[in-house]
Amino acid sequence: MKSQLRSYINSLLHRGSVESAIDAEFRNHIELRAEDLQREGLTPAEALRRARSEFGHIETHKENIRSSLGLRLLDELSADLRYAVRMLRRSPGFTLIAIASLALGIGANTIIFTLAKGILLDHLAVPQPNQLRLFAIVRDNHSPLHRFWGDYYKTPDGRSITHSVSYPVYQLMRRQNLAKPVLEDLFAFKYLGDFNRFTASVDGHAGTVTGELVSGNFYRQLGVQPALGRAIQPSDDDAPGSGPVAVISDGLWARLFGRSPSVIGKTIQLNLIPITIVGVNPPGFTGAASVQLSPDVFLPFSMQPTLMPAQNASLLQDPNQWWMSIMGRARPGISNEAVRAAFSVWLEQDIRATVVVPKDASMPDFVVESGSQGLAAATHDYAAPIYVLSVLTGFVLLLACANLANLLLARSAARQREMSVRLALGASRSRILRQVLTESLLLSSLGGIAGFALGYLGRNTIPHLLSSVWRPAPLNARFDLRIFAFTAAISILTGILFGLAPAWQATRTDVNTALKDAASAATRRRKGLAGKSIVVFQVALSMLLVVGAGLFARTLINLNTTSLGFDPHNLLLFNIQAPPTRYPAPQNITLHQRIEDRLAEVPGVEDVALVENPLLAHNISNTTFEPTDQPKPTGDNRYCDVNTVGRNFFETYRIPILYGRSFGPTDTASSPLVAVINQSLAHSVYPNVDPVGKTFITERNQGDPETIYQIIGVAADAKYDRLQGNPPSTFYTLYRQAKGEQFITYTIKTQLSPAAILPALRKAVESIDKDLPLRDIRTQTEQIEDSISQQRLFATLTAGFGVLALILACIGIYGIMAYNVARRTSEIGVRMALGARTRQVLWMVLRESSSLAVFGVAIGLAASFGLTRFIRTMLYGLRPTDPVTFIPAALLLLAVVIAAGYGPARRASRIDPMQALRHE
Repeated sequence: MKSQLRSYINSLLHRGSVESAIDAEFRNHIELRAEDLQREGLTPAEALRRARSEFGHIETHKENIRSSLGLRLLDELSADLRYAVRMLRRSPGFTLIAIASLALGIGANTIIFTLAKGILLDHLAVPQPNQLRLFAIVRDNHSPLHRFWGDYYKTPDGRSITHSVSYPVYQLMRRQNLAKPVLEDLFAFKYLGDFNRFTASVDGHAGTVTGELVSGNFYRQLGVQPALGRAIQPSDDDAPGSGPVAVISDGLWARLFGRSPSVIGKTIQLNLIPITIVGVNPPGFTGAASVQLSPDVFLPFSMQPTLMPAQNASLLQDPNQWWMSIMGRARPGISNEAVRAAFSVWLEQDIRATVVVPKDASMPDFVVESGSQGLAAATHDYAAPIYVLSVLTGFVLLLACANLANLLLARSAARQREMSVRLALGASRSRILRQVLTESLLLSSLGGIAGFALGYLGRNTIPHLLSSVWRPAPLNARFDLRIFAFTAAISILTGILFGLAPAWQATRTDVNTALKDAASAATRRRKGLAGKSIVVFQVALSMLLVVGAGLFARTLINLNTTSLGFDPHNLLLFNIQAPPTRYPAPQNITLHQRIEDRLAEVPGVEDVALVENPLLAHNISNTTFEPTDQPKPTGDNRYCDVNTVGRNFFETYRIPILYGRSFGPTDTASSPLVAVINQSLAHSVYPNVDPVGKTFITERNQGDPETIYQIIGVAADAKYDRLQGNPPSTFYTLYRQAKGEQFITYTIKTQLSPAAILPALRKAVESIDKDLPLRDIRTQTEQIEDSISQQRLFATLTAGFGVLALILACIGIYGIMAYNVARRTSEIGVRMALGARTRQVLWMVLRESSSLAVFGVAIGLAASFGLTRFIRTMLYGLRPTDPVTFIPAALLLLAVVIAAGYGPARRASRIDPMQALRHE
């Protein structure tokens, strides 16, 4: 088999020499036979003639040899391709419509696959990423661990899963693993995120950069060598402050240093601390946290106390702060279950060795995950939307295929006589099948090329739609050979898919009947059944897409019209991050007080409010809430949300105070701690009781003294982190009474436009510290729009898909009805000659198109009822089977499809009986 395959390939690659060899072989045989005949007494001319006669028709023998070598198949395919090109050139309108519809379908699928590849398939750019193991813990409200900084997700049973551990636990686990090796070694990292940027200064140019803290063995365990300079080493991570060095990303190297090799040894100021650049990461390396985007700088953990000192102690020494992630490389022959079993025991030992564990506490479970995609935050955030979009774009491509199959069926019927002649002249049915499929594959290939181009040009469309005006979405759409292979595969698949029905119809042609052009009405009806079935399929798919568009559009409308509990208009937001090296706690509180007072003096500013977690920004803080006049609840601790705000917060956001008062000038750092609770918290904790004046205890950091707050007011409910759902139980504390806040969002109430007032605001901040930039400038309305970017994306895309589905359904119903009218011209002429009225003919054709529409809509409705339940969690304010969406969608599709069938019906009603009978 292999030798035969090699022979085929060799013949195809060296066709010229193979043809010459065949000719030479036949010429040699003829000459040898002629010489034999001459020795028998024949003349040279007669011997040559006799030799040629004995060999027979040389070209027939050559064709047999070519066929055995695969050359004949190549000739036939080449002829089929040339003929297909001629046929498509003869119908430029059909060709353009076909290529355009395929390009839209294939291009949309290419765009979605590009994102899916980056989110679901891409691995970290390190050697053997499948060997990496990521640690996670699963905890409930009985856990002795309460202070986490990092990602967390809810499990189906209501517990939380996180990839964060404390630095002391990491050190203990690493020593235990080295003593009894289960993994090769453990290494740690912490992506600081967009909200914890470093202020950066290079050669007098200031800005901000993102960072990732890593352990000294980070690069060695990942197996990554810098493209320039050296990596971070264990000696850089020996002791706090021992490694003022950084390895920068390839992107930062290009942006700030123009890829100059002299960057090694340069100094960059991070949070006003001089850091020496010792290396540059290779292109494509994104660290260990994400496969999407790379942090700008990588620093050893030893620099955390210097660059970002904590409020009370170094995070490297705080056992209560679980904030860093751990990975390790698998050892040969050690299963994940063995790793889990060993580290589960060590985790419990290390927790008990580092924190106080109450008697009724439940220990967290240890989980081992694949680390090949890092923390896979993008997978958690975007996997479900990507799956839904993949299904929707698949439906669009199926619609395009169904539409083309219908058009090709009509063309195939028109070419029925041509196919019959081919069959009568000896062409095999497989040869006809291949010819028709060649035309389909040529169309799909051209559509695939156009779709690939559209996919490349539109690869950043979805990241752009998900990005806010001040911050890009953490998605990277990279094209590679897998994208090309995917596009080629679906192009071939679609070509086969929409070409099968026409090819099958062409091979079923009855030669005698077709040549006589005397097919019976029953035969014609049978041939029209395939087209009608495809139209019903189109309408059903269109129904699915229109219903999906309606559900997501209504979700977006519901989100935009939901009650916020505050006034979002005329609010300008920006962030200020105080460098902890210049403004350690509590000096940062004093800084923000000065900035707040200075901004309030700017002309045009009506109010200034400070807030730790800006509203509707998907950021939230929570803690325990224990009323001092109530017994501590058994079971789970009572948790609620908390936000640290300025004293004008409620006035700026126009949140009413229902009872008591809001924060005032008498609430200072030296006065008793006060809080305002919202209505939901008041109803759940103090039903039928006035909570004003009551006190509660909260313990934000384990081991700290109990913090007692007095409730001074009850505010109306307001949305906190997201629009979906009811406002959570929340209490508000005053930032002037906080221990220290490095990252604060300022909210400015003003009637002026951002462009008009921003210069004055910048000048006011610079008058206090010229090194404090205003970051992430946006309005509250833009903040809200960003919070529903996914819903807006779905509403936009599904609306486009729905419109495209309606257009394709109209083309399908129009095409099949026009074809049926043309095919039944004689029948309609006879009906009219026998007395049928114009209206009767009109209704006869409309009844046929309406029946197709009704049947397709019914199937689509049934499918929609079954499939929309899978997007239940993505909807808001309506059920997946919402009748307000389903009924209008069905009526719209029926109206559009029936209207599309009116044109052919009207044409049928105007047929002249005499011309129709003459045609017969």
